[in-house]
Amino acid sequence: MDDTNTVFQGALDNHVGLIKQFKGVPGVKAERLAEGLEPQHCALSLVGEPIMYPEINKFIELLHGKGISSFLVTNAQFPDAISNLVPVTQLYVSIDASTKESLKKIDRPLFKDFLERFIDSLKALSAKRQRTVYRLTLVKAWNTDELDNYAKLVSLGKPDFIEIMGVTYCGESKASSLTMQNVPCHEEVVHFVKQLTDRLDEYEIASEHEHSNCILIANTKFKVDGEWWTWIDYPKFHQLVKVFNESQKTFSAEDYMAKTPPWAVFGAKEQGFDPVETRFFRKKQKDIGGC
Repeated sequence: MDDTNTVFQGALDNHVGLIKQFKGVPGVKAERLAEGLEPQHCALSLVGEPIMYPEINKFIELLHGKGISSFLVTNAQFPDAISNLVPVTQLYVSIDASTKESLKKIDRPLFKDFLERFIDSLKALSAKRQRTVYRLTLVKAWNTDELDNYAKLVSLGKPDFIEIMGVTYCGESKASSLTMQNVPCHEEVVHFVKQLTDRLDEYEIASEHEHSNCILIANTKFKVDGEWWTWIDYPKFHQLVKVFNESQKTFSAEDYMAKTPPWAVFGAKEQGFDPVETRFFRKKQKDIGGC
C-alpha cells in the first residue's frame, strides 16, 4: 500500500495536470482555470469505498492541513470506520434503497450481513456532530415507492440533510440494466420529495438544483428566523478543525453553517442556478425519453 503522503501528493499532481489541459480551450475563463489549479475541495467518492482505506484519517488531515475541504461518501457497510472517522466537512451515506430486497438488487452488496451493517452504519452516523447527509438516488420502478421505509431510516440516522436526486443514465453496460426509462423527471423527484417530507418531523424542503435533478431536505435547525442556512462557511470550518486537532474540542454542523442565497432556496424562480453565471443550452434538444 502506498503511504498517505504519496497518495495525497499524487492526487494533487494529477488534478493539476488534468486542469492544465483546459488551457486555451474555447469558452474556458482564465480566472476559473486559475481557481482550478488551486484545489479547495475534495470529494472522496464515486469509485470504490474511501472509508476502507486504512489511513483515511491521515489523508483527511492532510487535506485540511492544505485548506482543502472534505466530502466523503460511504455506502453504509463499515459502521466501525464511520465511528472512528475524524471530522470531515460533510459526511454522506448512500441510501440507495430502504428494504433488504431492494438494497440487494440495487447495491449488490458483498457481505451476507449487509443489512445489519447498513443499519449499524446509520446508527453510527447519528452520533457524528459535523454535517451528515443521506444521499438518495431515485431509480424509477426500482426504489421510488418505499416512502414509509425511507422515513424510518431517517429517524434512525438523524441526518442533517437528505439529498435526493434522479439517477443519471450513463449508457448501456453489462454491469447495469438501467435504461432512460429508469430516469425520473425533475417533477417526479419533486413529487417524491414532497411525499417524503410529509412523513418526517423536523425536516423541510430547503433547496433545489433543477439542472442537476436534485432536491435538498434539511433539518429545521438550519432554518434561522425563517431563513435557510444550508451552505458552508469554509474558513470557519478550517478554524474549527485546527482547534480540534490541537485540543480535541469538538464542534457541530451549526458552528460552520452559512446562509443559503435566495436563488438556491426551493421555490425560487432560478431553481438553483446562480444568476451571475451564464447558462448554455443545446440548440437542438435531444430526446431523453419524455423527461
